[in-house]
Amino acid sequence: MTLLLLLITTAVAVADISLGYEERGLGVGADQWVIDENTGQLTRAAPGTAHTDPNEYKYELQCHLGGGDFDTPCLARQLECKDGPDGEEGIPVTWLSRPRGVPGAVWAHHSGPTCLFDARPEDLLPRIAADIQREFQSLPVNAGTVVAQPSPHTLRGAETNFYAEAAEQQFDVTMFGQQVHIVATPFQYTWNYGDGTVFGPQPSMGGPLPQDRWGEKTRTSHAYGATGDFQVVLTTTFQGTYSVNAGPPLPIPGQGQFSAPPQTISVWRSLTRNYADDCNANPQGQGCPGAAR
Repeated sequence: MTLLLLLITTAVAVADISLGYEERGLGVGADQWVIDENTGQLTRAAPGTAHTDPNEYKYELQCHLGGGDFDTPCLARQLECKDGPDGEEGIPVTWLSRPRGVPGAVWAHHSGPTCLFDARPEDLLPRIAADIQREFQSLPVNAGTVVAQPSPHTLRGAETNFYAEAAEQQFDVTMFGQQVHIVATPFQYTWNYGDGTVFGPQPSMGGPLPQDRWGEKTRTSHAYGATGDFQVVLTTTFQGTYSVNAGPPLPIPGQGQFSAPPQTISVWRSLTRNYADDCNANPQGQGCPGAAR
C-alpha cells in the first residue's frame, strides 16, 4: 500500500491534495475507495483502513520556493515539458519523500525533475492507480522457458528434473497521456506436468543438475508413471511496480500470471535382459551388437 501526497502549485494559488493507494483501491482526501469485485467500479469504503507503506510522497513544481516565489536562476534551466504523448504541454515537477508518521521528518529529494502531462494533475495518479492492474495483466510478459533433464526423452518411473528460466522484465506504456514505466518480477511458479499432476504455485524455479546426478529427486522434479508424450506447462506469477513520468516506483496491487509455451517430454520404458553369450567370443550371440535382429 502506498500513499501519495501531491502538492499542486501555481504562482497564484496553492492546493494540497492527499491521495492514497490501497491493495484494493485508493483514497482521496478523507474518503477511502475500493474496487467492487462484482462491478470493477470504485466505491466508497468504510473508514479506518490503515496505510502500511513506510513512506509518503509529494511532487512540487520545479524551481518552486513556496507560496508564489520561484528560484529565478533555476527557471532559466527548468526542464521543458513540450510535445507530450498527446501533443500537449506539461508541468515540470520534482518528487520528494519522507517517512510517514515520524514527527519532524523532513522531505528529501526522491527523483526528477520530470514532466506531468495532464489538464487535471490533481486526480491523474488516482486514475492511473485504478487502472494499473488491468494494464499489468495485459502486458506481453514472457513467462520464461521450461528446461528438462533429461530431454526430450526420459524414463518412466525416473525423476525428471524440471526448472524454469525466467527473468525480470520492464515495459514502457502510455496511460492517460503519461509515460508509465512498469517492472515485472517473477516470484512464484506453477508446474503442470501434463499427466494430471500440478505443483505450485511455489517460490522455487528449480535449477540445473550435472549430468552425473540426473535422476535425483529435486524440488521441481517429477516421475511419470506411464509412457507417452506429455505437454509440460510452466505458469509464472509476477509482481510489479510502476512509476509515472520517472516518479517513485509504486507497488502494483495483485499479481499477473503468464504461461510459457508447452514443452513436449517423451516418456519411454527401459528393458533389462540377461544373456549368457560372451560377445567377444561370439559376436553373433544373442544380445550382442553384431547379432542379427
